Amino acid sequence: MLKIKTPKTQRAARAIEKRAPKLVENGKKTLILHGTKTSSVLNDVLTQIYHLKRGNAVEYTKKNKEIRPFESGGETSLEFYSLKSDCSLFVFGSHSKKRPNNLVLGRLYDHHVYDLVEVGVKNLKSMESFMYDKKLAPKIGSKPFFTFIGEGFESVEELKHLKEVLLDLFRGEIVENLNLAGVDRVYVCTTISPTTVFFTHCALRLKRSSTTIPRMELVEIGPSMDFVVRRHRLPNDSLKKEAMKTASQQSKKQVKNVSCNVMQGKIGKIYIPNQ
Repeated sequence: MLKIKTPKTQRAARAIEKRAPKLVENGKKTLILHGTKTSSVLNDVLTQIYHLKRGNAVEYTKKNKEIRPFESGGETSLEFYSLKSDCSLFVFGSHSKKRPNNLVLGRLYDHHVYDLVEVGVKNLKSMESFMYDKKLAPKIGSKPFFTFIGEGFESVEELKHLKEVLLDLFRGEIVENLNLAGVDRVYVCTTISPTTVFFTHCALRLKRSSTTIPRMELVEIGPSMDFVVRRHRLPNDSLKKEAMKTASQQSKKQVKNVSCNVMQGKIGKIYIPNQ
């Protein structure tokens, strides 16, 4: 019989409660990991992604020999780090002769691997290589726009999957209302071929126009790179069905002596003591 451990301090109890399932989940954090061997290009890519996700990312720079996300048993260490850092997204970089500058993007459900997309990185341009007015630099934690250009994102299965993962990776916390004045960045993804996507990060510049709606201009601030899709793995149907479940909303607290009637609407009872 398994022994159930209970927290011994208030701090531990608060930490466990913070990680518990909720009706409205917290923003997704990203885990960034390095493989046994990484190139200078790949190190730059992981650093750039960490800066884009600053505040919602955890990076471990130590080399991990046992992580092989696509192999059976190779995801054990990955799932351990996910549980340790409470992350539901991950970016894993590795470099080999067979797969140079290899990047694995993936999502986790209940700290187990949900799906995977493997891409090769080419033509990297870092943030430092772009010259622009630093006043246009996006603020940390701001919500971005996304632009997906090309029919491949609707017709090619690999690109459709990559689109879903990129949206989850960079969209940040889900909100109901959004102030357009605070939207200061856009991610642009363009299909070059059925397996290649050009990815870039731009700042938004608002300018005056003849109407009440301001004119928007894009200023490329980086990073930019080409993603070449190599392998991908979709979740099985049973896992997808379980992950897509939504909890029913909490029922409203019942008010005493108040009932609802189809004909008369809300009816209340008032009790008057004997006079």
